[in-house]
Parts: sequence; C-alpha cells; structure tokens
Amino acid sequence: MGDEQPGGLLRAPRERQPVALLELFFDLAFVFALTQLSRNLVEDLTWAGAYQTGVLLLAVWWVWTLTAWLTNRLDPRHLTVQVVVLGTMIASLVMAAVLTDAFDEHGIVFASVSAVLHVAVMLFLIVALPHPERRTGWRLLLWSSGTAALWFAGGVTVGTARSLLWTLAAAVDYAAFTLRFPTPRLGRVTASDWPVAAEHLAERHRQLLIIALGEMITVTGLTFTQTEFTAERIGAFAASILTSILFWRIYVYRAGELLAKAIAAASDPVRLTRPMAHAHLAMVAGIVVTAVGDELVITHPLDHSHLAWVAVLLGGPALFVLGRARLQRAVFSRVPPSLPIALLALLLLSAPLLFAPPLLTAIAVAAVLAAIVLSDASDRR
Repeated sequence: MGDEQPGGLLRAPRERQPVALLELFFDLAFVFALTQLSRNLVEDLTWAGAYQTGVLLLAVWWVWTLTAWLTNRLDPRHLTVQVVVLGTMIASLVMAAVLTDAFDEHGIVFASVSAVLHVAVMLFLIVALPHPERRTGWRLLLWSSGTAALWFAGGVTVGTARSLLWTLAAAVDYAAFTLRFPTPRLGRVTASDWPVAAEHLAERHRQLLIIALGEMITVTGLTFTQTEFTAERIGAFAASILTSILFWRIYVYRAGELLAKAIAAASDPVRLTRPMAHAHLAMVAGIVVTAVGDELVITHPLDHSHLAWVAVLLGGPALFVLGRARLQRAVFSRVPPSLPIALLALLLLSAPLLFAPPLLTAIAVAAVLAAIVLSDASDRR
C-alpha cells in the first residue's frame, strides 16, 4: 500500500520494521531534555518546582510520542521523512535549551515551538497518509490545533495563568490520546485507521527508557566526580548505581522483553498502546526524580534529611514501580504482589526515614527494589 502512494513514504506492507539509526539519533535530543528536567527540579526542589517539572515532562514526552508514531507508520529511509524527523529534533533541542526558564522569561519560546510542532507534524501526516488513513490525521490535527493554542496562550501569560493554561493543554493532549481522539463525524481512531507495527513501537519505548537510565547514570557519575571520595560518598554512589541496575532488571523481566509480542497478539493493538505509553511515561518520570535523589544523596550522604529530600528519594522509585505495575497489567492482565507490596513499603518507610540520613534512605530503596527482583526470580522458578 505504501509503495502506491506519491513519494512512497509509507512502510511497505508486512515489512519488518526495525528502529532506524535516524530514530536513535533523534532520541539523543531527549538525553539533553531529561538532563534539563533533572536540573530544573534540583534548582527548585519545592512542590511548585515539582509540579512545573511534571508539566514540562508531559510537553517533552508528547513531542517524542508524536515522532515515534510518525516513524511507526512512515519509512524513515525516505528523505522527506528524514527532514521532518530532523526538524522535529532541532525543535526539541530548542525546547530543551530553554526548559529551565520555561516558566520564566523563555516561556514564549518553549510554548511557540511546542505549538508549531503540534500543528506541523499533523499537517505532514495528512499529506503523507493514504486517503483511508487521512481521517486519522484530521482527527489529530483538530485536537492538536486546540492544544497548540493553549500552549501558545500560556507562553504569552505569566504566573498562575501560564501554569493553568499549560496544565490544561497537557491534560487535553493526554486525554485525547487516551480516548483515541474522538471527533464529530470522524469517530475515534481504530486499529484499521492506524495499523500498528508492534515490534517497532515496543522497541522505541524500550530504547527511550534505557536512554532515561543512561541519563540517570550520567548524573550520578558526574555528581560523584565533583565531590570528595569519602567512604560515605562512595557508599552513596554504589547505592545509586545499584538502584539503576535494579530499575533495568525490574523493567526487563518480563513485561519489557515481551512487550512487542503482547502488542502483536492483541485483538486491538491501538488499545494496548495507550497503557503502554502511560506506563513508560510514569517510569521515565520516576527515573528523572530518582536522578535528582542520587545527586542529593551523593552530595549530602550523612546530612539531616528534609521532607523534600525524602519525597524525592522515595517518590522517584515509587513512580517507577507504579509505571512498571501498569505495564505488567497491560501485558499480562495481572500485577504480581511484589509491586504493590513494594509501593506500600516505600510509603511506610517515609515517616521513619525523615529522621535518617539520605544515605540510609538510598540503601533502604535499593533493598526494596532488590526484594522485587528476588520475588520475580522466585516466581520464575
């Protein structure tokens, strides 16, 4: 079907769709974006700062999602698609560059780029898709035009108005995605409207999660090299690296490695991709927050803990486990007891760890995550 279209932009029918090097190159922009998100939270470790960082993460994640779905249907080996992907990458780098000041003086730049991407990518899809699938492009364009206006309006306002408008824009983006972009006369997106390449889409999400873990390790390593190599800081560094390894192990076994098969076997692949995307968003958010916690525990391993520090040190792993439970539910239609038990353990530990140094909190988190891994190994046997 794709070969019959002008320019041949669609992938060939039933063609195996490995992730292209262009897509991996595109993901490098998000290493920078995730680093900026961590930096933004470190510099404003308050509830307001956490809220703003969450809104910015949603904006950045949305751009990545649009591109992942675009290359899931269009062939990145074609020059036109490459130009669009590289243009989106450059725009993403601009958003990341001004991210730490997005709620201040650079808000109009961040919002303008986000608004343009919302509309431009959808217009390209309408032109590139064949006629039966073009309805999906119109659905997405109608919704994206509305949220683009909200992003831009937030950029030209300040203070509370900007926060409210951008929160509404992000909420509409993700609600529309969850509800399959319902549109008058066009209905909702169905499996026939948008054929899903399961292996490709699963691999894209897996790679982004690994990139997030790479950003976490980078932050941990750089922080460690900028401090004195004392025994307590070496212990904090070891606990942080162990946490990243446990994150990887928990993700991979087994929902992460079977994700492509689950999408391919689903009667409605489009329906399964929604919880998959939400699960990865929660896990990436957890990794970003945990990277901030790693920086704190390495810099202040034996200092007196603050409420914000404990919230970050326990909240990041809790977000990751919550996302992993969501993925488990999507792939296997069940959640093993180890995941909710781990969430409960992290919650119960929050009160006593307020009176413990950050290093002890990091060790406790690693112990909870290790218990999940041991439980998984026991279930496998």
